[in-house]
Amino acid sequence: MTFSRLRPLCLPVLAACLALAGCTPGSARAEVAPPPAPPADVVRMCSALHGALPETVAGLDREDPEPASDLTAAWGGAAIVLRCGVPKPLDLISDPQGTGQVEVNGVGWLIGKRRDDGSFRFVTGGRLAYVEVVVDREHATDAGLLVAFGPAVQKSVPVGVSSY
Repeated sequence: MTFSRLRPLCLPVLAACLALAGCTPGSARAEVAPPPAPPADVVRMCSALHGALPETVAGLDREDPEPASDLTAAWGGAAIVLRCGVPKPLDLISDPQGTGQVEVNGVGWLIGKRRDDGSFRFVTGGRLAYVEVVVDREHATDAGLLVAFGPAVQKSVPVGVSSY
């Protein structure tokens, strides 16, 4: 069969592939504007964390958001977005005892309430810098994905009470 006979079939197949590619999880590039603006000591911890973060989380490849910053990271486009050095979340202020926290792989996480878009927010507690992870609706049911962050957080952000 010659290419000229296959050409009519190529266009619908290409269109279907492009449509499916547009539907894959995390296809949107994450944008974090502006990145957090913590004090210098927190920036140092966040930079160390940035270098220690895994290349894949929940089967999604790392694609850091725009603008590039040592304070942010993402996996699967915008499916999982991490921000380091965020200010103390209001959730923790209203729950200073951390009763809404769960420990995963040696790291305490506050589980944020489900948002209107179906995503969840997780924030570390009991560390010298706050690390926030926002997970889209599709991946929000897998709290096990926090396991991937444990070693990097433990290595880079010491236990303590953040003054920021």
